[in-house]
Amino acid sequence: MLRAALVVMMLAGPAHATQEYMLPTLFDVAGVASDDVLNIRQRPDARAPIIGRLAADATGIEVVDQTSGWGRVNTGETSGWVSLRYLAYRTDVWREGALPGGFRCFGTEPFWDVRLQDGDLVLSGVEIAEQRHTATAVLGTGVFRDPTRAVVADAVTLVSTPQLCSDGMSERQFGLRATLIRHGKAPQLMSGCCAIQP
Repeated sequence: MLRAALVVMMLAGPAHATQEYMLPTLFDVAGVASDDVLNIRQRPDARAPIIGRLAADATGIEVVDQTSGWGRVNTGETSGWVSLRYLAYRTDVWREGALPGGFRCFGTEPFWDVRLQDGDLVLSGVEIAEQRHTATAVLGTGVFRDPTRAVVADAVTLVSTPQLCSDGMSERQFGLRATLIRHGKAPQLMSGCCAIQP
């Protein structure tokens, strides 16, 4: 009897709970008067200096981290914090076998950029002439709203995993770490960050 009770408790535990959302994901400003703005603050504190603003009707805001009711967003070349009380998460962002519309990844040393366009992974960079690679699969973990993705293409594989990431060129923070593998005679492994904000 005790063993059966333990099994039931294990099945009902956190591993089987459904999270409302996983970061990074997109939010829309909600509950802000039409003639007002949502302040972006330097720290997750209502008394911290204001470093940016979001319009009352702003949509597709990427939140990459959260703490104590505050969400980290990028503004200009830095990141700041907005009250999650005034953000509504979007349920249409992470769908199995797909990428959000604004998904793109980038890195430095060497500088590179990759985006999905018309079913192709388009890779370019300072020392990389633009290349289009036919994407054959977009893989997810199967976990509801998990942003982990792998994009398999004819000559490259891109993997993005949820982890705070810096581009090394600004004070912005991103919620996905990227690993790009270029196949061929001289395979290459490149790292960087990904963003999903349109």
